[in-house]
Order: sequence, then C-alpha cells, then structure tokens
Amino acid sequence: MENSEVPEFRNASVHDPSVIKVDDTYYVIGSHLAMAKTNDFMKWDKVADGVNSRNPLFEDVTTELAEALGWARSSTLWAGDIVQLPDGKFYMYYNACEGSSPRSALGVAVADHIEGPYKNAGIFLKSGMWGQPSEDGTIYDATVHPNTIDPHTFFDAEGKLWMVYGSYSGGIFILEMDPETGFPLEAQGYGTHLMGGNHSRIEGPYIQYVPETGYYYLHVTFGGLDATGGYNMRVARSKNPDGPYVDAQGNDMSEVRGAHGTLFDDKSIEPYGVKLMGNYLFTRSVGEPGTGIGTGYVSPGHNSVYYNQETDEQLLIFHTRFPERGEQHEIRVHQLFMNEDGWPVAAPYRYANEKLESLTQTDIIGDYKYINHGKEITAEIKRSTIITLNEDGTISGPVNGTWTLANENQATLSINGEVYKGIFLRQWNPTTESKSIVFTALSNEGVAVWGSQTPDRTDAEIVEDVKNELDLTSTSQIISDLTLPTEGARQTQITWRSSNPEIVSNEGVVTRPLAGTNNAIVILTATITKGEATATKDFTIIVLAEKENRLVAHYPFDSDLNDYTKNVGAGTITGDRIDNTGGNISFADGGVHGQAAYFDGTSGIRLPNGLIASNNYTVSFWLNPEELTTFTTTFFGARTSESWVSFVPRGPVGDQTMVWSGTAWYDATTGMQVPTNKWTHIAFTVDDGKIDVYLDGVKKFSNTGFPKVFTNTESVFGLAVNYWDTPFKGLMDELLIYDGIVLSESEINEYIATGKIPQAKEPNLEDIKKLINVATDNHGIKNSLLIQLRNAESEFDCMKKFLEEGKVKQANHAEDNGYKTLRHVKDRIQQHTGKHIDGEKTNELIILLENLIDNRTITNH
Repeated sequence: MENSEVPEFRNASVHDPSVIKVDDTYYVIGSHLAMAKTNDFMKWDKVADGVNSRNPLFEDVTTELAEALGWARSSTLWAGDIVQLPDGKFYMYYNACEGSSPRSALGVAVADHIEGPYKNAGIFLKSGMWGQPSEDGTIYDATVHPNTIDPHTFFDAEGKLWMVYGSYSGGIFILEMDPETGFPLEAQGYGTHLMGGNHSRIEGPYIQYVPETGYYYLHVTFGGLDATGGYNMRVARSKNPDGPYVDAQGNDMSEVRGAHGTLFDDKSIEPYGVKLMGNYLFTRSVGEPGTGIGTGYVSPGHNSVYYNQETDEQLLIFHTRFPERGEQHEIRVHQLFMNEDGWPVAAPYRYANEKLESLTQTDIIGDYKYINHGKEITAEIKRSTIITLNEDGTISGPVNGTWTLANENQATLSINGEVYKGIFLRQWNPTTESKSIVFTALSNEGVAVWGSQTPDRTDAEIVEDVKNELDLTSTSQIISDLTLPTEGARQTQITWRSSNPEIVSNEGVVTRPLAGTNNAIVILTATITKGEATATKDFTIIVLAEKENRLVAHYPFDSDLNDYTKNVGAGTITGDRIDNTGGNISFADGGVHGQAAYFDGTSGIRLPNGLIASNNYTVSFWLNPEELTTFTTTFFGARTSESWVSFVPRGPVGDQTMVWSGTAWYDATTGMQVPTNKWTHIAFTVDDGKIDVYLDGVKKFSNTGFPKVFTNTESVFGLAVNYWDTPFKGLMDELLIYDGIVLSESEINEYIATGKIPQAKEPNLEDIKKLINVATDNHGIKNSLLIQLRNAESEFDCMKKFLEEGKVKQANHAEDNGYKTLRHVKDRIQQHTGKHIDGEKTNELIILLENLIDNRTITNH
C-alpha cells in the first residue's frame, strides 16, 4: 500500500475463525457454523451463519448432525475447521459441546465444494462420558482427558496429516490422521497430550510450520472468551508437530496446567507461553488526531494462521471484542514477523497490505503510544502511555532504556532492564487514518511490547486542538450526571467551573429542579492548561426539571399500535432491524386481554424515543413465542448501539431466558427458558442498579450492579428487533412501561391475577389546574382557563346530584356540558401555545384533557 492510499475494510463476525485458501479466495469457518470469505484479508463477506435448516453449508444441519447435537445436548456447533485432502474434497471437522461440561462430540463432514453442501461422515471422538470408559479405555476424567472440541487439521513438512484439538479440561492433544479417510489412525485413544490440564483455561489450538525457522508453532488462547474473560493469544514451538513444545524461556508446555483440585486456575498458567496479544487500547485523548476512543481489542483470540510460502508472509487471523462494545465481535487480521530469535511478533494494527521497508534513525525518533501486554490473564485493558525514543538512542517517559535500529527495520529495545527484539514498521493507523511508524518486539520472558508514533506538536498547538475538540455532546436536555473530561492530549489538564453548583457541580454532578418548576440553565467553563499554554471554553447546560413518576405507556395491541395512556405516540412497524422499514405486524385473537400483536420473525415495532429516562423503571408484558432463537430480543432499549437493555427468551448463557445489557455486560439469568406456544408474563424492574426479573410473577433473578443505561431523553425502544439479531417470532400483549416507578412483587402478581393495571393514575381536574398555573405566564388567560375548569366542575357536581335524585336526563345534559367545557379549554390552550403557554407543558395539558374527554374518566369512576 502506498502512503497516499486509504485501505478499504469490510468487517464480518465469525467467532473462532479457522482459515483455508481455495483458489484465490480465503475462507474462515468458525463457531455456530459461521463462514466468511475474502480475497485480501481486509474486505470480508459473510457466507453462512447459524445452526439451522437455512444454513447453506448443509442441506439441513439439524438433521445431518443430529447425532452430535444430541450427544452434546446442544443446539449449536462450536469452532470448526476445514481441510482439503488429496482426493480434492473438503473435510469439515465439526464439534458440538454441552457448554457447562466437557460433554462433546467431534466428527467430520465432507463436500465437493468449500461452500458445501456437506454430508456427515461420522463422529470419531467423544468426551464427557462421566463414569464410563473414554476413548483410551480408561474411565473418563475431565482433569486429564480432553474436551473434544476446537480441532485444527494440518499437513506437516513431511506430508503427514495431524489434528490438534482440545479446550480446558485435560488440555490440548494431537492425533495423527489418515489422509485418505480424514479419520484418525487407529489405536491412538485421545492422542498425545501437548499442554494444559486440571481445567486450566487453554483452548483454540492451531499449528503452523514456518520453513524460515524450521519450527512448528502451536498457537493457543489462554483465559475466557467473553469480554471479561481475559482471552489472550500465546504461542510455543517445537521441531516436531507432536511436540514437545516449549516457550521462549524453554518451559515444557506439556507440564503447564492448573493446580490439582482447582477450576480455571489462571495464576498457575499465566507465566507460560509467549503472549502475542491481550486486551489493549491505544488511547486517543481529546485533542488528538482522529475520532473516538482509540484503537484496541478486548479478549482477542482463537486464532488461525495463514502462511504464504512464496513470500514468507504470515497472517494472524482471530476474532476480537472491542472496548466499550460489549460482546460484539469481528474478524481481525494482523501480520506476524519473526524476530531474530525465531519468535513471532504481531504488528500492532490490523493488516492493510503493509510491507517491511528501509527505515532510518530519523524516521524512528519521536513520541510513541506504548503498550506492554504483560503475561497476566485479566479483563483489565492495557492502556497506552507516552514514551519517547530520543535521538541519542535512549527511551524516556514512564519507562526508561535504550533503542537501536539495525538492518533497516530490526528493533532492539532495552526497557527497564529487559531486552525486547522485533521490528520497526510503517502501518496504517485506523484512529488517525494515516500511516504511522510502529514497533513490535518480544522479550525472552515472552512479553510483547508495542509502540505507535504520534505527531510532534507544541504545547500551544495541543491546547488549541483540545479546545477545538472539547465537547459535552448533548447539553440541552440534561437529566443525569455529566462526565467532564479532566485530561486531554499529552496530559493536558482540564478543570471545570460551574455558574450554579447547586444544579451542576464542578465535578458534573447534576441535581434536577423539582417537578413542576422550570428547567435550569447553567454555564460550565473549562480551563485547558499545558505548560504555559492555557485556554477556556464555555458550555451552556440546560438541566430539565424532574417529571412526575408515572405509567408512561400502555400498548394493548387491540387492532392497533396506539398507546392507550396517550402519553406518547403510536409504535411504527420496522423490518428486521430497529432502524429500518418494510415489515408487517398483524393482530391475532386469543391475546391475554383482547387481541395480541403477531410478529412474523422478519419484523418489529419501533416505539417512541425516550420512554424511559431514569434509573428506576418497570417493563411488563405478556409473551407467547412461536420459536426461540439465540440472542433474539423481545423488548429492547438503547441509548447507543453499545449501551442497551434487552429481554431475550433464549440468551447466550445456557440458552436461559434473561435480561441482557451491553453497557457493562450484565447477565440477569432466570435459570429457565420460557416455553413456546404458551403465554408467560414477563416483568423486570430496575431500582438504582438493583434488578429483579419475574416470570409469571415468580422472582427468578435479583441482584445489584445493573448498568445505568437511560441517561438521556432520546433513548431508542423497540419490540422484537434490535440492531443485529434475528427478529422475534410469536405473540406479545399488554406492554406496560413505567418511568420512575418500580413495581413490587405483590403489585405484579395482583396485575397477573386481576388484569388491573398497577399505579395507573387517572388524570383529574386538579392536575390540570396545577399545570395551568405553572405553564401560563399571562394572568388574564390563566384566570379565564381556571374559571372554565371550575364551570366544568360545577356541571359534573350537578350531574352527580341529578343522578342521586334519579333525574337521568338532566344528569346526561350536565355531563355533556361539562365535557363540552373541557373541549373548549383544550382549544384555548392550543390557541395560545408558544405565546403565553409553555410549549412542552402544552403537550402534557392536551394529553391530560384528551384522556379525560375521550375516556370520560371523570364520570366513569
């Protein structure tokens, strides 16, 4: 790629990608029968996904691989692998696992074409047969026998076929395979043990031979795969495909395992193996080039490697999650280079067809964002600091040492007494969207360090850049505490001063005006300082007054999508995502109360924005699924695509029904799965971080620490759809949404038993009088409206008196006059909207009056 060229990327999601080249196309196969392809390792296209009858890799995988799915008691497949054998056919090594135990089945399916359809050839390994003989004839023991998943099948330098596999449990194993059948050679049992045991978290093995060094490199991933699991990629090497494998310190990896009697003992294994990459973030601060928070990964792992024999180019292909994006994951590719000791080092940024080039001392000198990956297995994200590679060959900053450049691009860095060897390279920096000098190097202890060069600027330039970019995003509808940046680019200090600390403190703590009072306007002043350079910037903040806690919306789905409280608007029909159109919603008889909304599995409902704007709320609805698909939402609310709450009938944790949040990744599991073709009442409440989840009135989950998601008035809400997953198919009825109200267990159960809506406050004339007093600034108009309301009250009082006297005709006449007067009040309010009556309060008054008039609320109760 030339310096002026901007690389094009197209991302796809395949968990546990295993690579195979077919003609000029590169494919990856992964978990859940997902497949994607590319011609350049930069632009990916999805081929298949999902263990269902629609997946094109099989005619119907649910029947073709029914034996494996049945043995594993699973509805999905885990990390797969494909190899092309001498007969020209493609052999897919599939596996299914129960998940909470190592009960797994591993087999092979065969196809004439890489994209299928595949036909099952049979299972050849099983695990998790508690109390029964295992594949080697002894009683299965999960501390020493493998979990038969995560296969990689490969040819060695001599043309022999092998399969390496394993995850957690007894560790990583290797079998010699028959290239004519694709099955293991006989009498090997589980094969040769290479690494792990005692349930240590080691998985995802992949072996690549590198002619340049004459070594086989065993790539594995340590830790747990989710965003809090500390997944990280490591490597060991051997002169033989079946080991023994050692790390950079010469440790025999077959001895690396958890302590006896432990489960997931990370401390016992984390000192071992060469760690290529873990959680990290090249942090971008306010005032630095680019946008966003920077470039980084969370739980990168389960990699494969593509080795180009013509160019000796090696590519590391893996999945990763990302900072502040929860469990969303995508394929990433980074180039690998061999350092002078024959160990691979990974380029810091994703592959963009970069090549090693001749660099000079002048190119290298400068400030760098520095990452030390360490050896820990941790959910902590390693964040960059700034170091300087000085002209005299020294390193200064938070770390100290020396650096040298040799042979045009070979790097040697001595940092705090440790020597790191690797390369200098020019790479595309996705944050700045320009090319940067980077380094990647490895110590004898197997620790990787990275650096990414930053532009040189004066203090005054930095302060000006920070001032220009400093932003508080939305400042006109503040309802929660503000996050005020205190540091910008290159340790620039930012301090804040509030014009009204009682409403917004200098630290950004917000105290909203009381309900019924006016919104507050506050000026926040930022002072930006670096060295002798300084600047200020003002922000006008409008803090909204508190709103009355209430039932915000009631959608009964009786032939329409209207909100029967009339607080908010009707829902609108979407396609298969919350942000598109084109779907279809129908209404079916047989709802819990009247009709119900029917969702066809391709459509959803977009609800009005801002239904919930607090950290105290209740969501209640009835659900009757026709089918259950993983990740599918029923009720979905999101502040952003990274910060959301979702009720999923079949969630990612053991297929349980759960409330799921992507803000700080929270799983509120219920320990069960709601049934299909049967009505279940759903309710969940959030009370300042305490969440309770109820199914049919029974509390199934209760805990604290639930993230605060709805911190503005513009959050998006929907039914049956989100931004990513398969839409819900089935019926929903009687959706109730409360903001500021947390229903009790007894209120929920009374509602289920009686159908009487809890805390559904009926509007009354006193509420309207109070609101008119607050909203109207013209004394004459205010008095006129209040007099008319008193006239309406008099008519309703007369109606009651006539009814007591048995004078029905006169009572009806008085009732009609009362409501006619209320309609006149409503017309007068609309006439003066924006002139003498506050616009926002007008909407509230109109809703209250319409509810009184349309439902004859006063005289029906």
